[in-house]
Amino acid sequence: MITKKITIKIPTGLEARPVALLVQVASQYESNIYVECENKKVNAKSIMGMMSLGLAAGEDVVVTANGMDEETAIENIEKYLSSKA
Repeated sequence: MITKKITIKIPTGLEARPVALLVQVASQYESNIYVECENKKVNAKSIMGMMSLGLAAGEDVVVTANGMDEETAIENIEKYLSSKA
């Protein structure tokens, strides 16, 4: 299991389109992936779960991945959340 704190750098935060893209990134992996913020923990592969967090640019989240491809999953999720796109 890998846990990593990541700061969201997407200018619009995680609104509908960025959440959909994040779910697509997370869904490529077999690992269980969770995003946690302020005592709320949701499955990163769930659009509704991720939308419920209402994350803004500059917020910190803790991403946890557990499975055989956990390292690659965390790397690519961090790359996406840290992008300015």
